[in-house]
Amino acid sequence: MEWTDEGIVLGVRRHGESSAIVELLTREHGRHLGLVRGGAGSRMRPLLQPGNSVTAVWRARLDEHLGMYALEGTRLRAATLLASSHAVYGVTHLAALARLLPERDPHEDIYEMLQGTLDDFDDAGIAAVHLIRFELAMLTELGFGLDLENCAATGETADLIYVSPKSGGAVSRAAGEPWRDRLLPLPAFLREGEGGANSWSEQDLRDGFQITGLFLLRHVLEPRGQGHSDARDGFINAVTKRRSRLAET
Repeated sequence: MEWTDEGIVLGVRRHGESSAIVELLTREHGRHLGLVRGGAGSRMRPLLQPGNSVTAVWRARLDEHLGMYALEGTRLRAATLLASSHAVYGVTHLAALARLLPERDPHEDIYEMLQGTLDDFDDAGIAAVHLIRFELAMLTELGFGLDLENCAATGETADLIYVSPKSGGAVSRAAGEPWRDRLLPLPAFLREGEGGANSWSEQDLRDGFQITGLFLLRHVLEPRGQGHSDARDGFINAVTKRRSRLAET
C-alpha cells in the first residue's frame, strides 16, 4: 500500500529511541497517523511542528497498519506561529478540533479551511474570526450545523441578529424581540452580507465564541465526556490582551 498526499501536522509523539508517530490532517486521506524514522531527532524537529504543511508519502504492507511516513516540508509556518501566544494556543486548539474527526475519513473542505486559517494568524482579530468560523464548520461536518441564513421562527433572511440556544437557528430582530433576553447575539461577521474586513468588536468576538462554544459542548464534547480545551480559553484571552494592547498604542 502506498499513497502521496498533502498534509498539515497536528501532533507528534516519540516512539522508541529515535522515531516518532506523526499525526497529519491530509487532503484526501483525512486524519492519518504514520511512523517517521528519525522523527525524534533534532534534524527532523523543525519539520514536525504542529501547523506545518508537508507532502507525505505513506507506505504499509496492509491498509490497516500504522505505516511509515516520508515527509517533505512545503510551508513551515511553525517558527512564525510560535512567536505569538495567540497563535500557539490557536494551533493547539485547531489540532484538538481536527481530532474530533474520524481517523482516515477524508474531509477536504475542513482541510482547506484549516490551511487558510493557519495562513492568516498574524492579526489576532482575523485569527479569532477564522477560528470561530472553523468551529462552525466543524459542527456542520460532524452533523450539528447551525442555520444562520433563515429565521427559525418566520423563515425570513433579513435582519437576523439572534441565535436560538435551543435550535441553533438564527432569529430576526422582530421575531426575537419578546425573547431577546433568552437568545444569543449573532455577530455581524456571521451574518450573510455583513461584517467586512475588521468590522468586528471585542463583543462580536465574544458573542461568536459563545455560540460555537455552547453547541460544540452540547453536541460534540459532552457526549464524549470532554470539555473545551485549555488552549481555547488561552487563545481567547491572548487575543483579547493583544487587541487591548494595540488599542492603547
